[in-house]
Amino acid sequence: MANDLGELLADVVNAGASVGFLRPLSAAAASAWWRSIDDGVRAGHIIVLVARVDGRLAGTAQLRLAAMPNQAHRADVAKVLVRPSMRRRELGGTLMSAIESEARQRARTLLVLDTESGSDAEKFYVALGWTRSGVIPRYAQDADGTMRATTIFYKELTR
Repeated sequence: MANDLGELLADVVNAGASVGFLRPLSAAAASAWWRSIDDGVRAGHIIVLVARVDGRLAGTAQLRLAAMPNQAHRADVAKVLVRPSMRRRELGGTLMSAIESEARQRARTLLVLDTESGSDAEKFYVALGWTRSGVIPRYAQDADGTMRATTIFYKELTR
């Protein structure tokens, strides 16, 4: 699975997505990153969801459960990726709905994420009803190495 996820991650980054990596990103390097989170997945701290179209991996999203005892009600959403050729098919919305469902099953009532300010992803989260809590300037480099701001979002879930 790490190789399929690595191919997806490389595809998304090489298309310009700002998700923590610089381009060009090789599928091998991306696969190695997925393998590096195996311990967290096995321990149940990171839940990786996938979407397939015609048997091919088309998207993924992560729910990262907060580990501290005073934060057992929340989780971070990370690495929401949809293959560029598969976008505009509601896969992102389907993945986010599944993430929310997974969070509810684990008694998580507050979700947090960040995304590059001004990006299509920012508009996507607004359309899904996420609340902006603020912007941090010069937070991270985009896929081409330019410093960009990030927008922090949260969503409160009902059980």
